[in-house]
Amino acid sequence: RRPPKTTPFHQTLISFTLYINLLSSSISFTDQTKQTNKQPWRMFTDTSFSPSSFSQSSSSIKLSNEEDSLLSGINSYRATLKLTTLTENDRAKCLADKIADQLKNQPCTNTTGSNTVPGTEPEFSNFPNLLSKCHLNVTTTRDGAILPACVPNLDPTLVLSNYTRSQYSGSLNDTKFTGVGIGSDDDWIVVVLTTSTPEGGYSPDVSTRAWITYVSILLGFEM
Repeated sequence: RRPPKTTPFHQTLISFTLYINLLSSSISFTDQTKQTNKQPWRMFTDTSFSPSSFSQSSSSIKLSNEEDSLLSGINSYRATLKLTTLTENDRAKCLADKIADQLKNQPCTNTTGSNTVPGTEPEFSNFPNLLSKCHLNVTTTRDGAILPACVPNLDPTLVLSNYTRSQYSGSLNDTKFTGVGIGSDDDWIVVVLTTSTPEGGYSPDVSTRAWITYVSILLGFEM
């Protein structure tokens, strides 16, 4: 089948439509960022900070030895409680990596990580930008949980106990969490828990997917 003919008029229409949609997406993202930046984002707490339409296959996720050890330990811990295994989520992993990178220069103390007193967690004014870099937004991440821990040299035994024998155990025991992403940098390791709901499944930013779909349909349209 021969490809559809594209007249100068069609080319102009396509270019103009792409420009309008790109401009609309930019304006929408800017408005969302302005609204989000009105309140600083706290790093953790077990306070709630989906299923995904994209694949969450572990084959696309590369974990370090420390991260792999922690994931295995967490799932073994949940198994003893007869809870489901946490499935790896690549966008949660991306966010965990970004947050660990933000924390790497902070020293470990008895008031950081899992020892943090609720209400005194570190805040990131650029949190919306971190979400954007992982193709996420506030809507699909607000029911998740972000759990950072600081352990010298990321000793595997100490890292696991920082999650299973601390305030974080409440999140690990929660049946609503079904997915996980783990990132680390220096002495910091971050666990991001996801749910199976639209508000916590860490699915890709819908506005971006919708724009791509619309463009694909438009380019294949024949008048």
